[in-house]
Amino acid sequence: MRYVAGLVFLLFLVVSSSSCTRHTGYVPPPTTSSLQERELKGETTGTPITDSRWRAMGITTVEQKEQFLKEKEAFENRDIHFDFDSYALTEEAKAILREKAEFLKKYPLVTVTIEGHCDERGTNEYNLALGERRAHSAWQYLVNLGINPDRMTMISYGEEKPIALGHDEASWAKNRRAHFVIHF
Repeated sequence: MRYVAGLVFLLFLVVSSSSCTRHTGYVPPPTTSSLQERELKGETTGTPITDSRWRAMGITTVEQKEQFLKEKEAFENRDIHFDFDSYALTEEAKAILREKAEFLKKYPLVTVTIEGHCDERGTNEYNLALGERRAHSAWQYLVNLGINPDRMTMISYGEEKPIALGHDEASWAKNRRAHFVIHF
């Protein structure tokens, strides 16, 4: 009996002492003044985002998300073009790729698919191979600018996905391109 009473007393001491401990994991919410300080430093402005996918990319406000989506749309809507039967990058294409590299450096968790396209002239096999070389030219230039090759994939569509349906030089010139699709 004395043994049981001692055990109950010991159990009471353990339970009561653990309930008096201070919880070190609790962090009080920031005061208004500390939020204002963070906004002044540019750490948080605007409506906060709670989605972890956006926060992982460093996008913490709705305004930053809208800015990213605007930049993404501009990135995807600017193709590079090639001369007839060529996969050599023009100076204009290199300038566009430098802009794309800056975007990719700004958002390091973003990946991109580079699509190689051709006009309708030539065989399907030839155009698929040329489209692959065009995508690879863009890929290699971005790698040379410091973009991790693991963030980029390439695919060739050859002549299968034209954006201009005409059968003239102006239409063909629009179809000789590399197109970029962002994934996040």
